[in-house]
Amino acid sequence: MTIGRVNPSQRLDDQGITGLGQVYYNLMEPALVETALKRGEGTLGNGGAFLVSTGEHTGRSPKDKFVVRTADVEDHIWWENNKPMDAAKFDVLHADMLEHMKGRDYFVQDLYGGADPEHRLDVRMVTELAWHNLFIRHLLRRPDREELDTFTPEFTIINCPSFTADPEKHGCRSGTVIALNFEKKLILIGGTEYAGENKKSVFSLLNYILPGKGIMAMHCSANHAVDNPVDTAVFFGLSGTGKTTLSADPARVLIGDDEHGWSDRGTFNFEGGCYAKTINLSAEAEPEIYATTNKFATVIENMIFDEETKELDFDDDSLTANMRCAYPLEYISNASSSSLGGHPKNIIMLTCDAFGVLPPIARLTPAQAMYHFLSGFTSKVAGTEKGVTEPEPTFSTCFGAPFMPRRPEAYGNLLREKIAKHGATCWLVNTGWTGGAYGTGSRMPIRATRALLTAALDGSLNGSEFRKDPNFGFEVPVSVPGVAEVLLDPRRTWNDQEAYDQQAAKLVGMFSDNFAQYVPFIDDDVKAAAIG
Repeated sequence: MTIGRVNPSQRLDDQGITGLGQVYYNLMEPALVETALKRGEGTLGNGGAFLVSTGEHTGRSPKDKFVVRTADVEDHIWWENNKPMDAAKFDVLHADMLEHMKGRDYFVQDLYGGADPEHRLDVRMVTELAWHNLFIRHLLRRPDREELDTFTPEFTIINCPSFTADPEKHGCRSGTVIALNFEKKLILIGGTEYAGENKKSVFSLLNYILPGKGIMAMHCSANHAVDNPVDTAVFFGLSGTGKTTLSADPARVLIGDDEHGWSDRGTFNFEGGCYAKTINLSAEAEPEIYATTNKFATVIENMIFDEETKELDFDDDSLTANMRCAYPLEYISNASSSSLGGHPKNIIMLTCDAFGVLPPIARLTPAQAMYHFLSGFTSKVAGTEKGVTEPEPTFSTCFGAPFMPRRPEAYGNLLREKIAKHGATCWLVNTGWTGGAYGTGSRMPIRATRALLTAALDGSLNGSEFRKDPNFGFEVPVSVPGVAEVLLDPRRTWNDQEAYDQQAAKLVGMFSDNFAQYVPFIDDDVKAAAIG
C-alpha cells in the first residue's frame, strides 16, 4: 500500500524494490513528525522540534565509505582517497539489503540538489526512519507539489540503519557501509543512524558530476550583501571551523551554510536547509541559529534535555560534541529566497589551527590561495567523526577530502581558473587557537573574527597596512579597528615566544611534507608560493 504524492510510473516497485510493507511517498513535515512520534523514533520538544538520538554513530563513518569500481569511473576517481568496492560485491550487498527491507515500512522523498535549475540533480531518498525523511526534506531542496507528478529520480539513495553489512560477503570494512555506485546511480547506506550520511552522500555525487561540466563544487557556506547578490562571499572549511556561524551574518543575506556550486552564472546552494552544530550555542552569540531549536520540525540530534520541560542543554556533550540541529533555510530570517548569488567577490578559507600559529586573518595571492586550498589544513574537532574526542591537526584537501571523488587538482584548477576570471580576493581565516596551542591557549574570539570578516567583505581591510608573515609569506594586517593589535601577531600572544617559533617551524614542516604529493601536478608559481 502506498500513501502520498508520487509519479505513478516511479513507484519503488518500478525500481525493483518490492515486498515492502507500507510505503509513504513525499510526506510533508507535520505528517513526518506525527509518524516518527508514533513509531517511537524520538521526542517532541519545545516549539515542536523533534529530539532524537542517533545511537552508536554520532558522526560520519568515513572509513566505511566506498565507491564501486566500474569502467565508467575507473579513470576519474581519486582512488587513494576513495576506497574501492568490487561491483559484484555491491550487487550482493544490494540484493541482501532489499531482502532485509521486505515487510518493513519505508519513507520516500523525491528531492533535488542544486538551486540552479540548469544544474540540479533529482534524487530519491528511501529511508527506514521517518525522521531521516524529515531530515533530508530539510536539507535537500523540495520540488513544488505538482512537480512530484512527473518527478523522475536520477539517483536513488537507500538508507537502512537496521541492516548490518558483512565485510567478507559485501567487500566492506564493518557492519556499517556507505557505497556509491555511479554506474547504477545508486547509493546504499546501512548500519548507521547518523543522518549526516544522507546529505553528504548527495554532496559526493555532485562533487563528481559537476566538475565534469566545468562547475566548481565547494564545501563552503555563502552569503551576499543586502540587495546586492553580486557582492557574494564564500567560506570554505571543514566541520567545526565556523562555516555556518560566520555565514549567518544578520547584516548579509544567507545563500547557504555548507555546500555550493560555482558555475558560469554564479554561486548556487546545493541544499534547502542547514545542519548546524549546537554545542555551546547561545541566543546572544548566534540568535538566528539558536531560535531554530524551538521551531516546528527542526531535527535536534544527540542533545541532552530535561525530560519534563524539554529544555535543551547546550553545554552537555555527554552524548557527543557533534550535537546538531537541522532546519529549512526559511527558518533563518535573512536567508535568500532563491539560494543564488553572484560570482564570489571574496573567498574565505577557514581553518581551525590547534597549533596556535596562524594569524586570525591573512590576505592570499591567487597562487597562495591554491596552495592553501589544496593543503586544506585544519583540526578535526571533537565528535565530527567517530572516535575524535579532541582537536586533531589534519590536512583535508579542498577543505573536504572525505567528499571529493576526483583528484584534488581537478577542484584546485577549477577554483584557480574562476578566481582569475572573476577577480576574487582570497583570505585565510583562523578560528582556532591563539596565545598557545590547544590545551594552553584559547579559542580565537568570535567577535574579533566577525570584525575582521566585516572589514574584509566591505573592502576596508584592503586599505590597511600589511606585513609579510615570516612563516608562510602571506600578508597580515598590522591593525584593524575594533580588534586588539596583539591578536594580529600570533607570536606576541604567546608568553614563550621561542616556543611559538618552534611550533611555527613544526607546522611549516607539516605543510611542506603534506604538499609534496601535489608538486608533480601544479604550476611553478604555486610551488613558489608554498612557503615564504
